[in-house]
This record gives sequence, C-alpha cells and structure tokens, in this order.
Amino acid sequence: MWNTLDKPRIVVVGGGIVGLCVAWHLAWRGLKPIVIEARKPHAAYTGNAGAISHGSVAPLAMPGVLRQVPKMLTDREGALHIPVRYWLRAMPWLARFVASARPAQVEAAAGAMASLLFGALERHREILAEEDALDLIRQEGQLYVYRSPEQMAKDEPALALRRRHGQRMEVLDRAALAALEPEVSDAYTAALFLPDHGSSVNPARFARVVADGVRRMGGEIRKGEVRALRTEGRRVTGVVTDAGDVDADRVVLAAGAWSARLLAPLGIKVPLETQRGYHVMLPDAGVRIGRVISPYDRKVFISPMEEGLRVAGTVEFGGLDAPPNEARAQLLLKDLRAVFPEVRTEGATTWMGHRPCLPDSLPVMGPVKAWDGLWCAFGHGHLGLTGSAPTGALVASALAGERPNFDFAPFGVERFR
Repeated sequence: MWNTLDKPRIVVVGGGIVGLCVAWHLAWRGLKPIVIEARKPHAAYTGNAGAISHGSVAPLAMPGVLRQVPKMLTDREGALHIPVRYWLRAMPWLARFVASARPAQVEAAAGAMASLLFGALERHREILAEEDALDLIRQEGQLYVYRSPEQMAKDEPALALRRRHGQRMEVLDRAALAALEPEVSDAYTAALFLPDHGSSVNPARFARVVADGVRRMGGEIRKGEVRALRTEGRRVTGVVTDAGDVDADRVVLAAGAWSARLLAPLGIKVPLETQRGYHVMLPDAGVRIGRVISPYDRKVFISPMEEGLRVAGTVEFGGLDAPPNEARAQLLLKDLRAVFPEVRTEGATTWMGHRPCLPDSLPVMGPVKAWDGLWCAFGHGHLGLTGSAPTGALVASALAGERPNFDFAPFGVERFR
C-alpha cells in the first residue's frame, strides 16, 4: 500500500461503468482519482441489457465460426451484420476473430474470463452496499430459452465450457419453463435456468451511484475531451484535454471503444472494433417477467427494469462515427414478439451504443509494459457491466501495490503484437 505522502496522482480516462468502478476502488483506498468523462455519444454503459453474467466465459468466436462469416456479410437481419460499406475495414478484425476460434485459444480465453468474472455479482454488491443502493441488483437468475431440446444441443460447446468452469445450470422442460415464466410463447419448449446470475434494474442509475461514491470518497469527475496521452521518454505523464493538460503519475485508459485511438500515437495498435448494439425500451409492455430471458434463436436479452421492459441485442459493425440505423433497432421488436406474441409496443424508444470488442473476447487490462505509468481497462465487449466491478477491484488493487492473486498476462495489450 502507498504511504500517505507518496500517494500517486491517478487519472482515469473514461467515465463509463468500467472506468467508474476502477475509480471507485481507487477512492475507497484513499487514492482520490481524477476521472475524465468525455460524454461520448452512444457510450454503452447506460443502454446495456443489465445482465450480470459471471458464467459467460465462452468467447464469441467458437470452433466453426468461419461458416457463419458469409451470413454476417449478407444477412441484413442477422444477429451480427456487417454492411457492404464496412467489409474492407472489418476484414482484419474478422481474420483475427476466426483465428481465435481454434480450440486451444478458446479454452485459454474461457479460463481467463472465468478468473476475471469469478464472484462478479459479489463485487457489484460490494460497491452498492457501500452506496446504500442494493436495490439496483435483482438476483432471480437468468433464463435461456430454446425451441426444442435439439436446438439446445446446438449450444452444447458453449454450455460445456460453462460447466467446466463451475456454472450451475438447470435444464427445464416446457412445463417447468411455463411455471417459471408463464408468458413465454409455447413455441419455446426447453430452457436453461442459471439461478446464480443477476441483473441491474437500471444501468444508468447504477453508473450515477458509482460516480457519486467516487466523489463522496474524495475523487473527482471532470468533463473533458482527452485528445492525447502526454509522454516524456517512455513514460506517460498525463493527458492532454480540450481544457488543458492534466498531470498524472499513473493513467488508466478506460475509454471503451475510443481507447485504440489514444493508444495509436504511442505505437500500440489494438484490433478494437465497435460492435454497435441497440435496445428498445417499452414503458408498458403488458408483459411481466421475473428475470432476464434470452432466446437462443434470437440472440437478444429481454430484461425487466425500473422503467419498463428492455430488449437489447443485435450486433452491427459500422465504426464510431456513423449514425444509428433505426432498422436494426426495429428488428428487436420482431425478436421480442417471437417470445411474447402479445407484447404492447406503444411508446417504445430506441437507443444505440458502442460495445468495445476485441477478436479474442478478452478485455485489455493491466499495465502496459512499453510505457511506464500507463494502465488499461477496456474492451469488455458484451460483458462491460458484468466485468466492470471485478475489473475495478483488480486494477485498483494492483495500482495500490496490493499484489492481487490474479494473472494480468492473458489480458495484456502486448498479446496483439
């Protein structure tokens, strides 16, 4: 631990949920971080599905993924779509994505994610208990629904990974599914119930609570656009913002999908892609569910929240600067009706956000070997909320000199050389 007189000045670049959790744990240790929040348009942390899924250790690229690439390029209504205008730009990322689906890499990635996400729900409660906001967490499990046992069998490679890493799952037939969620369409005849999983009932309020905790414990959150990381020799000494320079002994880069732009001038190339995700929020859906539900054939999450029913999902490549594609958002209503045919959609609002995704499905975490004073905490993809609290605890612990029992090597930015 740091002595009172030699506490480092730590700047966290990024005010999303990952950056805020890093800052919260630093502030809890008395290190009083400065968070630079850029108010980036379409940041992912407020519009996610709210799922806290510590068992989601299977990477997106599983063996056999190469067969799915043609559909990604041609099916406009597919769960993952790459428009023609983006094909050339997406190809290097896709090549890495397919290469990461080799069995040995899949096993290694799953093991690394299991080590990161272990106890994720407890890590979230740790923060929310301190902030007197445990009402933000719902622990009623999560439900994955299938049209048939045969469809469930197609999911077996990912399910086997979950089992090997200790995930508790209960197989339900139609009767048991209906007893748990009676409004799910009769078309779904089998399900997996994950009783240990949970969710946030309001991800935006969740982030505000964490930010308030940072301030309460002496940290600072500033609005500003970080234009560059400032360096001297091979050391990062602060950040350059639109409001002037900010000195730092340590900089934690947690800028989500925008992180690669800040690393590039340092000679660090990261294959970070924004997978643009959408949600539709229904204030009065006429459907009551008790937990997050995900239909295997639709690749979406349907979540009960304080403000209504949210259906979130769909993946679209398109870069950071293109406007939202309303047609992608409207597909979510089609997905929702497949599960709940009688749902009411009046008053629906839509949203798009940028998920920072890496081809091997692992975030970038820990110190950067080539640059003293620079740490990373970005690239959590579809698991930003789930991974935020454990990432914050681990990175802050290491920055404070506590030597956490965790191997940062699989998450290092150096793996992309």
